[in-house]
Amino acid sequence: MFRGPPRESSLWSGRGLRYSNRVLTLREEFTNLKGVMLTKAHGAGNDFVLVPDPDGALDLSTTTVARICDRHLGIGGDGLIRVVRSAALPDAGAHLGGAVAAPEWFMDYRNADGTIAEMCGNGVRVFVHYVRLRGLIELAPGGSVAIGTRGGIKRVTFDAPNYTVDMGEYGLPCGTGGADTLVDIPGIGEREGLSVTMPNPHTVVLLKDGGELAAANFHATPRYSPVPPQGTNLEIVVPGMGGASTVQMRVLERGVGETLACGTGTCAVALAVLLSRGEREGVVPVHSPGGDMSVRIEGGRAHLTGPAELVADVTLC
Repeated sequence: MFRGPPRESSLWSGRGLRYSNRVLTLREEFTNLKGVMLTKAHGAGNDFVLVPDPDGALDLSTTTVARICDRHLGIGGDGLIRVVRSAALPDAGAHLGGAVAAPEWFMDYRNADGTIAEMCGNGVRVFVHYVRLRGLIELAPGGSVAIGTRGGIKRVTFDAPNYTVDMGEYGLPCGTGGADTLVDIPGIGEREGLSVTMPNPHTVVLLKDGGELAAANFHATPRYSPVPPQGTNLEIVVPGMGGASTVQMRVLERGVGETLACGTGTCAVALAVLLSRGEREGVVPVHSPGGDMSVRIEGGRAHLTGPAELVADVTLC
């Protein structure tokens, strides 16, 4: 029977030492969260760890967030959402446009690598689902609530069981003249892309068929010309064609990697598809690997409808 190398060997000891040190580091990072009930949740497969911190008392460093979102040594998630009152977040006012009555709750969103993001469309639906089920707000079917984000105030309506988010105004930073970026996508080569802000940056590439969609290698890094100054999320899309009304998409999120869905990216995709058809408004059903959503583009704004689900409560040791 194979027993592995003897414990006194340098190979075995070295591995054990490295593993032990990393586990120790993880435990140290989790110290200020010990005993806090975290929640794993997702919106169309885009998954998050929610951290309740109503009074803004927790110190969530970039490293701590990245450790929690680690799928092997943490809880795992595409991002982390801190549930905090707007009044308890020092920089909240700077993101809320000088609103006289700021929303009670603020979605403090971080990417899986710990970096701060402006907005997350799937995340804000999950956020409202969480505060509703936890009794932090009262929200009946058909009712709506305002939530603070770094992308401004977002109004979310409870459609029972889904939620619709008024994602706000979209932006076309390079104008309405069509494709403005050349993207070299590993597995399929160079394609033209359209820049969209929601308000976080997106580059949308329309493909000819599902074969190209499947062939794209998101384990390698795409190259952009010109290079987006703040980075970008990349969406590759097969528009509904030949009687198929649903758009198919994949997304490579900035600071995360490929995810099963992206709310702001879904809105960017819907806009790009409409523009490719010579339209400026309409409803676009979109299918991501994680599930189905729908986007309504109207009056220069995007409205995103989709599911939200709480999966499990987790307490860190």
